[in-house]
Amino acid sequence: MDRIQEKLMILADAAKYDVSCSSSGSNRRNKGGIGDASASGICHTYTEDGRCVSLLKILLTNYCIYDCAFCVSRRSNDVKRAAFTVDEVVKLTMNFYRRNFIEGLFLSSGIFKNADYTMERLMRIVKKLRTEEKYHGYIHLKTIPGASEELIREAGLYVDRMSINLELPTEAGLKLVAPEKDHDSVRKPLAFVQNQIQELQESSKLIKRKPVFVPAGQSTQMVIGATPESDFEIMSVANEFYRDYHLKRVYYSGYIPVNHENTHLPQIGSQPPLIRENRLYQTDWLLRFYDFSLDEILNPAFTQLEMDIDPKLSWALRNPQFFPVDINTAGYREMIRIPGIGRQSAMKILQARKFGKLHEYQVRKMGISFNRARYFMTCTDTPFSMGELTMLSVKRNILKNSKSKYKSTVPEGQLSLF
Repeated sequence: MDRIQEKLMILADAAKYDVSCSSSGSNRRNKGGIGDASASGICHTYTEDGRCVSLLKILLTNYCIYDCAFCVSRRSNDVKRAAFTVDEVVKLTMNFYRRNFIEGLFLSSGIFKNADYTMERLMRIVKKLRTEEKYHGYIHLKTIPGASEELIREAGLYVDRMSINLELPTEAGLKLVAPEKDHDSVRKPLAFVQNQIQELQESSKLIKRKPVFVPAGQSTQMVIGATPESDFEIMSVANEFYRDYHLKRVYYSGYIPVNHENTHLPQIGSQPPLIRENRLYQTDWLLRFYDFSLDEILNPAFTQLEMDIDPKLSWALRNPQFFPVDINTAGYREMIRIPGIGRQSAMKILQARKFGKLHEYQVRKMGISFNRARYFMTCTDTPFSMGELTMLSVKRNILKNSKSKYKSTVPEGQLSLF
C-alpha cells in the first residue's frame, strides 16, 4: 500500500498540468454495473483556477521518451519516476469510486518505449473497467500521438471522451521547444476518431443498436505563453480545429515555468499568463455561443486581445456603428452582442417585452452588467443625450467603475514574456 500511495502522489502531481478534464457531453447509462456517466450522475468540484477535482486524474507513467522543454515529465528532468500497472489503475479507480471520492477517471500517460506500447496499456485499463468490473462511470482517455488506428478504435469503444494535446499552437513554436514532435501526429488521430463517430452516426439509420464510440466527443489543449504566438494565431488554430474536427472544447493552459535551462521559455519565477488565458476562453465562448466570427474579434490588423477589457467589450468599442441597440425592438442576435448582456439575460428581455415596453429599472433586475451595457443600449426611459461620448471615454468610465479579481493578485506587465 505504501508503494501504491507513493506512485499515486507522483503520478497525480504530474497530471495536474493537463486542464482538459471536463466530463460534459456523455450519455452513457448504467446497465447493471457500477457508476453512471450521464449528466445527472457526474457532479464536479472545481479549484479556484478552474481545474476539475472530481475525477481520479492520473498518469499511467511519467516516464517519457520525449524531451519537450515545456513539460515537467521530459526525459532530461530530474524528477521521481513511477509507473502503474494495468491492474493497479483498475483497482484504484474502483476503490476510489466505491468510497465516493470520485465520479470518474481521467487517464493520461507519458510515452514509454513507443506510442503503441503505451496506448495498448491504456486501452487494456479502460477495457477491463468496462468488461470485467462493469464500471459505467465517466472515463476520459488521452490518445497517444502516433498510436495505431486499431488501438485507438478499440479504446474509443470503452471511453466517454478522448483528447489529444496539440501542445503548442503552431508548428514553428512546437519545433522550438519540442523538435521531436509535430502537429501531424495530433491531426491524424483527431481526424480518425471524428470519421469513426460520423460513420457510426450514419450507420444508425441501418443498425438498430449501434456501438457506443466516444459519446462525449473530443477535445484538445494548447499551452499558451511558452512561445511567442499572437492571440490571433492561437484562436485561428482553435477555430480551424472546431471546424475540421468538431471538437467539444479547446483548452488554453497558461504556461507554468518548469525549465530554467531552456532560454526560449519564460524562466522559473515568471508569472503564468492568467489574464491572457481568461481572455482566450472568453473569445472561444464568443465564437462558439455568440455567433461571432474570428475576424470580428481578431484579425491581421488586430492580433492581440486587450488585457484590461473583455473581447466583446473590445469589439463593441471598435464598432460604434452598431450601437446603441434598442432592447425593445432588437432581435436576439443583436442583444447578445451588447457588452454586459449574456444569452440568458437576452432571453429574459425577449420574454419580458411581450408584456410591455422595458424601462431601465426592469432591465437592471435581469442579471445584466448594467455598468457596461448602459453605453450600448436604449430603454423606454433612457434620457436623450445632446452629445455623444467617445468610445475612449466610454472605456475609461467602464474601467473606473469596474472591479477585477486580477488587479490585486497579478502584477502589471506579467504577460510581456517576449
